[in-house]
Amino acid sequence: MISVLILTRNEQHDLPDCLSSVSWSDDIHVFDSHSTDNTVEIANAAGAHIHTRTFDDYATHRNAALTTIPFKHTWVFILDADERPTPELSREMQQLSLAAPDQTAAFRVRRRDFLFGTWLKHAQISPFYIRLVRPEHARYTRAINEVLEIDGPVAQLSYPLDHYPFSKGIVRWIEKHNLYSTMEAELIVRNQGLQNPSFITAFRDPDFHTRRLHQKAIFYRLPGRPLLKWLYMVFFRGAILDGSAGLTYATLQAFYEYLIVLKTKELRSGGA
Repeated sequence: MISVLILTRNEQHDLPDCLSSVSWSDDIHVFDSHSTDNTVEIANAAGAHIHTRTFDDYATHRNAALTTIPFKHTWVFILDADERPTPELSREMQQLSLAAPDQTAAFRVRRRDFLFGTWLKHAQISPFYIRLVRPEHARYTRAINEVLEIDGPVAQLSYPLDHYPFSKGIVRWIEKHNLYSTMEAELIVRNQGLQNPSFITAFRDPDFHTRRLHQKAIFYRLPGRPLLKWLYMVFFRGAILDGSAGLTYATLQAFYEYLIVLKTKELRSGGA
C-alpha cells in the first residue's frame, strides 16, 4: 500500500474531493498550517491523521512533513488539495510501488492543469512532477516554487494527475500569485537562486527538473520577461490551441511575471 500526504491551509472547498480520490489508502496524513475553516474537521471525519505546523516557506514546510510524520508504508504519494489522481493512476501507483526495484527512489507523473473545464495541454509550462517517493530519498529545496531533489533513480508513471488551480476562482489564484511573486522577488534580490545557470544544462540535461531550474535562472536575466513569457506560451508552447482558456492562462502567467519584475525593482530601489 501507499501512504498519502496532503498539505493544507483553509482547504474546506477542495479537501473533500481530494480525500475521496485517495480513499484507497489506509494511511492518509493531512499536514495543516493552522486552518481557520473546517479543513481539520473534514480531515478528521474522513479518518485522516492530522498534523499541525506553522508555515514558514514551502521547502522547509514540505521537508518537515516528510521527516517528522511516521508513515505506515514505504511509499508516500504527495498531493495538494486541488489535485486528484485519476482512478487509472491510483491503480498504477499501487501496482508499480509493489514491483519497484529497491533502488528506485521515486516516480514522476504528468499533471494536467485545468481552466474553464479545459485541459491546458499546450499552455502548461511544467507538466511533469515527482509525487510518489520514498521519503528518505526526497528533499525539497528553494523557498518558493520548490524543487524536489531525489537521491536515486526516478521512474515514470503513465497515467495523469489532474490539477484544478482555479477551483476557488480567479481571485484566489491572483491572491496566491501575488504572494508567490513577492517571495520570488525576495529570492532574486537576495541572490538565492541558481547563480551560474548553463545553457547546455537548460536544454540538454536528461532530468526535466534540472533543465527547468537552469531555464528559470536564465529567464530571470532576460529583459522584457513578461512579454517574452506570453509570446513563448502562446506561440511556442501553443497555448492558442487551448482556446480562450489557454490565452487566459498565458496572460495570467505574464501578469505574474510582471509582478515579479516590479517587486524586484522596488526592493532593489529600497522601496516597500
